[in-house]
Formats: sequence, structure tokens, C-alpha cells
Amino acid sequence: MQTRWMLLVPLVLGWSTLLVAQDDAILRKVDEHYNHLSSLKTHYSEHYSGMGMDRVEEGTLLLKKPGRMRWSYAEPVGKVFVLDGKYGWFYTPGDAQVQRVPAKELDDLRSPLRFLLGHTQLKKELDGIAVAAEGAGFRISGVQKGMAERVQRLTLVVSATGSIERMKLEEVDGAVTEFTFSGMEENVPVKDGDFVFVVPRGVSVVEGIKPI
Repeated sequence: MQTRWMLLVPLVLGWSTLLVAQDDAILRKVDEHYNHLSSLKTHYSEHYSGMGMDRVEEGTLLLKKPGRMRWSYAEPVGKVFVLDGKYGWFYTPGDAQVQRVPAKELDDLRSPLRFLLGHTQLKKELDGIAVAAEGAGFRISGVQKGMAERVQRLTLVVSATGSIERMKLEEVDGAVTEFTFSGMEENVPVKDGDFVFVVPRGVSVVEGIKPI
């Protein structure tokens, strides 16, 4: 019996090594897919459930390196979250205030996508990372560094080419937010002005974060 186990150990270790190598190859595929991009435009659908609420919103997401993003909501028109590289801006038409927070302090649920705006390296962005097959693509899950107190699990569903199709965030309080992306356009012409938030007349700026 002991001899059998001695023979099995190298096989198990070899299989484990192979699985780790396969997982690393998938992670690198996602890294490489986004590291060659300078900009990205996509339609998104956002589903939030928690705190007694269940809502679905949609709109257009625009990303540009380095460190810029704009979430333009379809309803209400004018509702936005803008990251200009220095600050994150949150505004809904009709509000008397716009929320502003330094980008380095941002912990909004959309912020996990910020790693796509720099030099992507998922193994350094996520703790407890796991990779599994998901349809024709893969599912990557883990806990994003710096968000463990709020987010219990971040899951990315990616295509066989490494493109992120869905992003799911499970918070420690039980709330779940899921983003679905479609109609992606890569390396599209993007103006710097697309990431400039102009404070509407009569609206005051308040430092802090307001979930929208």
C-alpha cells in the first residue's frame, strides 16, 4: 500500500503543477488582451440586489488609459460616474450636490475595472484566485486587494480570447452587483474631454462617496 502511495505522489504533484500552469496561462491571456488596449467602449447592464432593493440599469462605459473611465447611464439621462485620473465624480440630474473623491481613495463597486486602465496583472490584483471553465470561456474569482472589508468575492467571466463579458461583486453584507458587457469596441478614438466632468450651475461639490 505504501509503495502505491509513493508512486501516486509524483502523479498528483505533476497534475497539480499542470493545473497551475493552465490557470496561469488563462490569467495571462486576460492580462495580454487588455494590456494592448488604449481605449474601450462597451454597453453595460448593471443588476443590483441587496438592502431591500432590486434594480437594473444600463448605459455606455468608456475607458481610456491611463486611469480614466466614464459610466453614462441611459436612465436618467445625465446620470454619470466619471473617473478623470485624479478624481471620481458621481452625479444624478436633479441632485443639488455632486460627490467627488480622490481616485486613490475610491472604493466604489465599479473601481475593480480600474486595473484594466493600467498594466493588468490579475495575479497581483486578486487574492485567493481560482480559475474554472465557464461555457466556451472561463470564470476567474478572487478578492481584490484593498477591498476585502467590503467585497467578499469578485468574479470575472471571460471569453476564450480573454475579453471580460461579466463581472460579479458579492459584498460582505450580502448585496450582489453584476455587470454584463456587450458590443465591445476596442481602441476606439476617445477625446480627453470625454472624461472631464463639468459641474452644473447651482450644484455644489461635496467630498465623499455616494453610491449610484
